[in-house]
Amino acid sequence: MAGIYLHIPFCKQACHYCDFHFSTSMGLKEQVLQAMHRELELQQNYLQGEVINTIYFGGGTPSILSVDELNGLLEAIYAKHTVNPNAEITLEANPDDLTPEKLQALRQTRINRLSIGVQSFHDPHLQLMNRPHTAAEAVNCIRMAQELGFDNISLDLIYGIPAEDAALWEEDLAKAFALNVQHLSCYALTIEPNTVFGSRVRKGKFSPADEERVARQFELLMDQAARHGFLHYEISNFCQPGFESKHNSSYWKQVPYLGLGPSAHSFNGVSRQFNIAHNPKYVQALEAGQLPCTVEELSVEDRVNEYVMTTLRTSWGCDTAYIREKWGIDLVALHAAYLQKISTQGLLRQEGDILILTEAGKLLADEIALDLFLLQEEEA
Repeated sequence: MAGIYLHIPFCKQACHYCDFHFSTSMGLKEQVLQAMHRELELQQNYLQGEVINTIYFGGGTPSILSVDELNGLLEAIYAKHTVNPNAEITLEANPDDLTPEKLQALRQTRINRLSIGVQSFHDPHLQLMNRPHTAAEAVNCIRMAQELGFDNISLDLIYGIPAEDAALWEEDLAKAFALNVQHLSCYALTIEPNTVFGSRVRKGKFSPADEERVARQFELLMDQAARHGFLHYEISNFCQPGFESKHNSSYWKQVPYLGLGPSAHSFNGVSRQFNIAHNPKYVQALEAGQLPCTVEELSVEDRVNEYVMTTLRTSWGCDTAYIREKWGIDLVALHAAYLQKISTQGLLRQEGDILILTEAGKLLADEIALDLFLLQEEEA
């Protein structure tokens, strides 16, 4: 099965940490949506008739669209693809968009999963990040969604926010678990160069939290999630049993997907495509009947490394037998001494052919994956 991702590149305002592609001007909204419909037509055969198992509205802020606009995109997908009757259909949303009227209308659509960008339940932190909502709005919209029958809700939270009070992150987690949502996505605040925070850091006006504090907050997150019965199934993702994000899990399992919209990526197993991250140029290309994307053919090295990077972040781990059978690469033999070393250090455990990071190893996930990457000469 396959997935479809739709990038809605519009936001009411710019969060100070965000370097995703978006615009705060709505002037091209109608043209971009028309172009996405056109792209869907031109890319109809990209997934080669695979059944669509997941549809994901990301961004940007997809909840900024009207229900009619969201439905229009969904109807176009259903008209051109075979969609699993039990498909997971996710809408990323900001709390300030989820009014009672909007939630009631969304309940009548095919959307069956909400991913709500809370980020913090502490108003000064929301103001620091330039979020367009308050903590009270976040709590209210979650409760309204639950009352209306949404039973698959994910919250986004950010930790590693500079703060004098170390207990604030613990309070955020307590509030999230008290809301009895099904899923949490929790990310350490990352300072990207082309953001307001990046600019402030360069000017000496903003200092990121120190790495030790961020690591302690991640450890607290893992501990609290386990205490509340949540599965830690990917480095940044936690869920009640049975509520893993099917769409994001497909990324980590190398399942093909089609990305629509400015800056969206697509993957078909052997290559990746990257749409231009520029709304006017995206529209112009599709009005001319052209796909506004760059194609990258993936080498064996690329595909093995991507598999290692993504699967090591998950609870199911990296299957070295799969790598050996699919690509003829014996990763364990290539890195035997290193694997022995990090296993002895308590960072990794080997269950047969499966490599799984321990909780201590999860703190170093990216570093360990890079050390296991296949080098060009190894591929040859």
